[in-house]
Amino acid sequence: MNYLFTLVFIITVQLSIAQTQYLDSLFSEVSTTTHTYYTHKTDSLQLDYYRADTIQKNIPLVVYVHGGGFSGGQRDSKNIVDFATKLAQYGYAVASVSYKLTMKGIGFGCDTKTPKKIAAINSASHDVNIAIKYILDHNATFNIDPNKVIIAGGSAGAEAVLNMAYTYQDDTLPADFKYAGVISLAGAVTSIDNIKYDTAIPTQLFHGTGDILVPYGIAPHHYCDSNNKGHLLLYGSDPIAKRLKGLGTPYYFYTIIGGTHSWAELPMVRCFDEVIDFLYHDIINPKFVRHTERTINKL
Repeated sequence: MNYLFTLVFIITVQLSIAQTQYLDSLFSEVSTTTHTYYTHKTDSLQLDYYRADTIQKNIPLVVYVHGGGFSGGQRDSKNIVDFATKLAQYGYAVASVSYKLTMKGIGFGCDTKTPKKIAAINSASHDVNIAIKYILDHNATFNIDPNKVIIAGGSAGAEAVLNMAYTYQDDTLPADFKYAGVISLAGAVTSIDNIKYDTAIPTQLFHGTGDILVPYGIAPHHYCDSNNKGHLLLYGSDPIAKRLKGLGTPYYFYTIIGGTHSWAELPMVRCFDEVIDFLYHDIINPKFVRHTERTINKL
């Protein structure tokens, strides 16, 4: 009996030693706190902050931006809460951020003028940058690594974070600040011209080839006709990945053959291992530049 107990103890210790923070789930208890990061007159914006209770300081931060066509959506939907909690159990801090819904009551379809669409994307990008600045300014409370801030989002949120990474610029964040990586769930950008060797960051892209809202390739948003006032040409995950491949910079491209716009959320549930693989091997502990491409059939 004593021998069996000793053997079980040794195996348990060996397993615990073999586990790696950020690559394995090590923490069971996660706390969530809500913070108001922006106030102006009667308006206010909040973020939910997730963190394991027993973790040390200076950990990577994943900032998640919800979808909803810049007119709806919420930062605390079940999928986002579950995804953020699970990331925190792996040792990451997570901030799920609200932003001004500038298209509420207007919509984001083919009848909405193109300049309004671009303004909505930029407005969300600006709000998320304000949230990141708030965290950096109050880092005695949040205890994150300022050099390991990863931005992520789905649908409209993916458009916002890709915009932040590769198109949009403002002076909200410090001049020497750089996002450590970006994760896009069915997102696109208005131009790939600014994706250059010195501006590229590790990028993970999930996209279905059958997405009729945000194009997988190069096409108008919502596939609007050229004579629609909401015609906005977008560059989806495929041209972004090709650009990064040509530059020789790290990317992780996950294609779903026939996949619809539902893949703006599904990776949070079905592809968590792939997200962890990207975060750890391309951002936290990169050994070399990886060009990862996976293609699956629609489930």
